[in-house]
Amino acid sequence: MKYKILEKPNCEDAYDLVQEALRKKATILIFACCKVNYEGRALSELNWGERIIMIKPDGAFLIHQEKKVEPVNWQPPKSRTRAYIRNDNLFLESHRRTPKELLTVEIRQIQFINYANVEDFEELEQSGYEKDMGDMIMEKPHMIEEGFTPTAREYSVEHGFIDILGKDSDNNLMILELKARKAGVAAVKQLKRYLQDFENTDNDYLKECQAEKKKIRGLLVAPSIMDDALELIEEEGIEFVSIEPPRELKRDKKVTLDAF
Repeated sequence: MKYKILEKPNCEDAYDLVQEALRKKATILIFACCKVNYEGRALSELNWGERIIMIKPDGAFLIHQEKKVEPVNWQPPKSRTRAYIRNDNLFLESHRRTPKELLTVEIRQIQFINYANVEDFEELEQSGYEKDMGDMIMEKPHMIEEGFTPTAREYSVEHGFIDILGKDSDNNLMILELKARKAGVAAVKQLKRYLQDFENTDNDYLKECQAEKKKIRGLLVAPSIMDDALELIEEEGIEFVSIEPPRELKRDKKVTLDAF
């Protein structure tokens, strides 16, 4: 692994390291005091604070605070990163073309910055996660209900990414939120926000999948549901479907004569 490290660098040295890392398609890691602005599907501002910034060779750009697993701001792979200096501060911008999004980070003090050319060719084998549930439902849509037709996965809306979109036998739009574990109130509230995203806008997707907006159904799909979450879905008119995620790793599947 080839890497380079700087501790408490000045603005110019940090800029040079970032430029070098971007040319070498390396992973960049920065511990710094920064301010963050986002423009895109919404607007957000995160005032000055000490954070961890990570830029990956595939264009992914993540900003982490000292708590929680998820980044507080991020841009997906295929985003384009550029660096520049203004008013003696280092700026990092991450541009996404479709949809148009811009994440701007202003850095005024860097404690630590490094880059590394990481080589990792293995893929994580997982089972029992939302993705496995999604794969299973896409292959066997009748598990949701007879006549269900899935039409899209990870569909982007204002409040996140919808796991599965589809339509029922009456051509009504169906929004599926998948949980591999017992679903709680947070999952219900997330699904409600997705429903509001469609109810409050004239979404082009309705035309693409030829579904009708007269009824939009929200379905929470999980092995089980907590009592307070069950009460909430009844209040909100959301449906619950109990499905267990698959538990078998692909690498554990053995080829036998039965396959031929």
